[in-house]
Amino acid sequence: MQEFRFDDRHVTWQRVQPIDAQVYVLAMDAALGIADVLIRFEPDRPGRLHRHVCDFSTFVVQGELRFWRPDGSLREIRPTGSHVRVAAHGEPHAEGAGSQAAIVLFSFRGSTGDMILYLGEGSEVVFRLGFPEFEAVLAQQVATGATAKLAPRLVPAG
Repeated sequence: MQEFRFDDRHVTWQRVQPIDAQVYVLAMDAALGIADVLIRFEPDRPGRLHRHVCDFSTFVVQGELRFWRPDGSLREIRPTGSHVRVAAHGEPHAEGAGSQAAIVLFSFRGSTGDMILYLGEGSEVVFRLGFPEFEAVLAQQVATGATAKLAPRLVPAG
């Protein structure tokens, strides 16, 4: 399989320890409850079991995004370039990368609260990730100058 590498030299990743992944917040809109977030998954490492509590879409920018069922069996592999829209409250699963680090654009929709609930062995919620946490990451990016490296630009129509 041909590998495609995304040039992330200007992305200042922030590790979210409880989920063992790195994130970079691209944009947020509190009025619409939207958070657009790049998530980088390390190679050959399933993430933590979780469930999404808001609608979202994914676009695989680099590598492949793998999904595992709660029993640990592989459910699905999405290759580079895959775009999928998903409704809230699907079955719990874990996400991670294949043999190459995966970089995935997640666009979370319609929530200014929790977006993802991470689950313990008894299916209890052990960590929440949502709008407030992504706002904190974005604030840290602004404070450190990380957003200036990828400053959004408005492109004139036409």
